[in-house]
Amino acid sequence: MTLFARAILPVLFAISSGPVLALSCLPPDVARTYNFAQESEDRFVVVYGELSFDEVKLPQTDWENQEATPPDTFIPATLKGQSLDQTGFAKPFVQEITMNARCFGPWCAGGTSDLDYLAFLKETDEGYLLELDPCGGMAFVQPSKETLNKVKACFQGKSCNEDSLK
Repeated sequence: MTLFARAILPVLFAISSGPVLALSCLPPDVARTYNFAQESEDRFVVVYGELSFDEVKLPQTDWENQEATPPDTFIPATLKGQSLDQTGFAKPFVQEITMNARCFGPWCAGGTSDLDYLAFLKETDEGYLLELDPCGGMAFVQPSKETLNKVKACFQGKSCNEDSLK
C-alpha cells in the first residue's frame, strides 16, 4: 500500500460511512517517506534547506462551501540548501520549485515560509515538485538531527525501518 493510500484511507472510510468529523493521519516517518520515494516509479531528490514561498497562496477552506476547496494548489517556491548524496547533505541546491498544497476534502496542507525543510522533491519535466498534504506529505518541517541522520542512513543502504528511530 502506498504512502498516499495509507494516509488517505481513513478519510475515504470516514466519507463513505457518514459525516467527516476529523482527519486521521499516520504519524510522519522519514523512513516510510524514503521507502515510498525509493519504490516509486518517479525520481526523487532529497534536499535539506530553507523553503520560501508566499503563504497567502496556501489553500483556505470555505467551511460554508467545502465542496469548493480545490484538491491541488500549485505555488512557486524557492529551496536553498543541500541535496543528499553518499556523504550526506553536501551538494549545493538552489532551485525554483513548485509546491502542490493538496487538500483532502476540507483539510488542506499548510506550511510556513522561510523555515528549514527536509524535502523529497519529485523530478518532473517542468522541474521539481514538492507535494504537501494535510498529513505532511513529502516534507518534514525543521527536521531533527535524528531525522536527518536516518534519511542519510536510508540513502546509504543502511537500516531504513519505520520504527528504527523510536
